[in-house]
Amino acid sequence: MNIEIIEKNGSYFGTLTGWIDTAVATQFIEDLKPLMSKADKSIELDCAKLDYICSLGLRGLLQLKKESAAKGGKLVLTHVEGEVLKILTMTGFIKLFDIRR
Repeated sequence: MNIEIIEKNGSYFGTLTGWIDTAVATQFIEDLKPLMSKADKSIELDCAKLDYICSLGLRGLLQLKKESAAKGGKLVLTHVEGEVLKILTMTGFIKLFDIRR
């Protein structure tokens, strides 16, 4: 699992890569913490290279979404496909996020 975050014109863009399973989910949530303080901004996470996400990883994304909503920001997930799309659909999380394919 890898997450790269850049700031551009007051918005934040992240790229998620690899597997977010239970072995790395705690680190993933830790890696999202800098975005929590920026949740009043626009945050876009590119999931094109994300192959899998476990329930704990979904929890981290949900925390970021809730923080964004509370602070007036926006969280968008882009390029959600394959296994990750299936997981979001099966769990009902697809209805909770702004997803752009």
